[in-house]
Amino acid sequence: MSIAHSIAARMPELHDKMHSAGIHKKPAEFVDEALKNGFLMALMMSILSIFIILQSGMSLGLVVLVFIVSFGAFFFLMLKRLDVAITKREREIDRDVLFAGRFLLVKLNSGKPLINALFEASRSYGVAGEYFQEIVEDIKLGTPLEEALDKAYRTTPSKKFKKILFQINNALRIGVDVSSPLEAILEEISQEQLIEIQRYGKKLNSIIMFYLLAAIIMPSLGITLFSIVASMMSLKIDLPVFLMILFFLMLVQLIFIAVIRSIRPNLNI
Repeated sequence: MSIAHSIAARMPELHDKMHSAGIHKKPAEFVDEALKNGFLMALMMSILSIFIILQSGMSLGLVVLVFIVSFGAFFFLMLKRLDVAITKREREIDRDVLFAGRFLLVKLNSGKPLINALFEASRSYGVAGEYFQEIVEDIKLGTPLEEALDKAYRTTPSKKFKKILFQINNALRIGVDVSSPLEAILEEISQEQLIEIQRYGKKLNSIIMFYLLAAIIMPSLGITLFSIVASMMSLKIDLPVFLMILFFLMLVQLIFIAVIRSIRPNLNI
């Protein structure tokens, strides 16, 4: 058994995490790729450290320590990129999960069986449609509908999509009409998104007021007063000073843009 297989065997949750991240590989293949990338990055860091160590007159034995630490750090980062991919995919699913759920509800209300509605939902757009496609693929391979839905429930990173799948699967298990609980959970998700929008509006009002004060009023008055004082004291203001002020103002603008984007609700309206 290779090192990659041994490490993958000690990480039983890796398969589900890879599935949630949309990485369709075997766990051993993913670990092997992380090991190779970590080795290459550690080798580069070790070669770079040789020149630094020779310049400083330290012992070359430190290169081995640099390689070990670098290899462990980069291997850990390669594995952590799964969490980043899962978070990204969660946001993508949450963005259009309401539309995908309503599409499924419309098909059910039109009289189509659940399996047919899932087949049509799998051909819809967005990441949620891709998860319906995975459910359909499992059904085509002979997996019972309840088990396919349960597998999708375990592997999806979206809590909202989990709610939809749970309601559908629960309705199937107790033998009731799927459309009623599905409509109820979609209404709940819709209300949650409405609350997110209202919170965003309140936060945005405060940030806009602070933006007007810190990024417009204060710089304008500050530059004006600085120019008046400089002219009265016969101070020489050259181009580098204005470039520094311009750079600072651009930095403040970028910070506010980043803050506004970070608090924006993850909705597809």
